[in-house]
Amino acid sequence: MMNQDLLFLKLGGSLITNKLAARTARQDVLFRISDEIAAALAKNPGLRLVVGHGSGSFGHFAAKQYGTYDGVRTPDEWLGFARVWKDARELNQLVLDALALAGLPVMAFPASAIVTTARRSVLHWETETIQKTLAHHLIPVIQGDVVFDSILGGTILSTEDQFFYLASRLKPQRILLAGIEPGVWEDFPACTRLLDHVHLDDYANVETSLGASAGVDVTGGMVHKVTRMLDVIRENPGLDIRIFSGEKPGNLEQALLGAELGTLLSA
Repeated sequence: MMNQDLLFLKLGGSLITNKLAARTARQDVLFRISDEIAAALAKNPGLRLVVGHGSGSFGHFAAKQYGTYDGVRTPDEWLGFARVWKDARELNQLVLDALALAGLPVMAFPASAIVTTARRSVLHWETETIQKTLAHHLIPVIQGDVVFDSILGGTILSTEDQFFYLASRLKPQRILLAGIEPGVWEDFPACTRLLDHVHLDDYANVETSLGASAGVDVTGGMVHKVTRMLDVIRENPGLDIRIFSGEKPGNLEQALLGAELGTLLSA
């Protein structure tokens, strides 16, 4: 049964960083969207959130250099693993600081410290602490992060992969993915026709037009976002997911309060 007051929100790497320049945060955007989250919670105090964010130009540049997503085995690759962790951790702190400055009671739950995987499929993740965080009206924050993997040695677990695992355990009512695109384009990269709705059964017809990501994105850009979120819906058929733009001031607050923005994904 879904928790009617629980939402998962992802702040995309394209939204909170400049993905074309290594390790460059968009601080003004971070402060604005943090204020919008706080405003939405002030208007709907019963709303509970799990916030996730991408790594954008922080983790993805180092991850591409070392091939971290595909596996970690050599001493040089393990040094790269630590560098990707450090860069992702740096962005995570910037996100936490912005959210806290807006008065939000955030706590970090980095996958690198609490998750193990087998080819990016979660083997172990004790979620009781996240559940307790939510029960006390605090906000758990997760991020795209490196993880130790029993098959690949090490790899990267995206925010979407983490939402996939958490959705069946926490049962959110909705998932919101806020990026810079207004939704899912039917004709990427021309970007003239926006899809209002993608059903599970429609996906085969639109997959080839989704495109990847502007800038460096080792986890697959829009293709990964849509396919992974449809996996979530397949496991949780009553769940609605929206992909929308957080670039326009006010959009994020409106989406949190129920506005139907961007592209809807559903069963």
